[in-house]
Amino acid sequence: MTGEEGIRQLVSEPSVDVVLSAIVGSAGLIGTWAALQAGKTVALANKETLVMAGSLVTKLAAEHGGRIVPVDSEHSAIFQLLEGNRREDLQRIILTASGGPFRQWTWEQIEQATVEDALAHPTWEMGPKITVDSATMMNKALEIIEARWLFDIPEDQIEVVIHPQSVVHSLVEFRDGSTLAQLGPPDMKLPIQYALSYPHRWEGPAERLDLSAPLQFEFSPPDLDRFPALELGREVARMGGTAGAVLNAANESAVAEFLERRLEFTNIVLACRAVLEQHDFEPDPTLERLIELDHWARQEIKTWNCR
Repeated sequence: MTGEEGIRQLVSEPSVDVVLSAIVGSAGLIGTWAALQAGKTVALANKETLVMAGSLVTKLAAEHGGRIVPVDSEHSAIFQLLEGNRREDLQRIILTASGGPFRQWTWEQIEQATVEDALAHPTWEMGPKITVDSATMMNKALEIIEARWLFDIPEDQIEVVIHPQSVVHSLVEFRDGSTLAQLGPPDMKLPIQYALSYPHRWEGPAERLDLSAPLQFEFSPPDLDRFPALELGREVARMGGTAGAVLNAANESAVAEFLERRLEFTNIVLACRAVLEQHDFEPDPTLERLIELDHWARQEIKTWNCR
């Protein structure tokens, strides 16, 4: 089986119980949609699904008895921390961010950043697109949008904090002031396994946290002037509708242009904002309309790059 039709057929098979959705980018939406429509449990590593179509996807899951278990380390952490706690007691969720390779760079240095600089992540080993997203902190902007839909929480109750050690994967704060954190080495084995084994916990190969060695944790607020993607993500999470699909597609296209050395690093977020502001916003779009806007935004980035 190949192509979109093959994916639809595969994830709908009666013998399939859990679908790990890990196709990168908006291409992952079709398979995730088909799996939820078939009432499957989806272990979601493709954040773009919720960024593009969060309200539609969560509604689809509810209607067909599907379930979404997050694979992203930050969202897996929040998912685990919320287990056994009353949602009405939740005050806010706090996503941690490594800060990427430019955490300590000045804006003047960032303006001169090369592809090689952006791909030199200090903590995680990831593919080029996700690594560039970490450098712009667009990954955290997309995670704000993802969290807004996954946990059905307003964007003003979602915070981001810089934590360069990447050991605390996220935190939740409850209305009594208690703050809970999920910790572990920067290793994706645990969140992947938990999504596949949920609601059980299996013995597994994930590296353990060594508490016999000295540990030092740093936390600091992100610099919104150096990383404007964060505010852009917050705006899109607040808007909903077609905004997420346009931002996601624009970013994918802009990152591709940067990796091909046709777009400067600091223009990635600028281009995304420009395309977002140009589109005709719709608060209640269909899936077909979101896919149309996905194609449109990608072409607009290439047009923007020629100006």
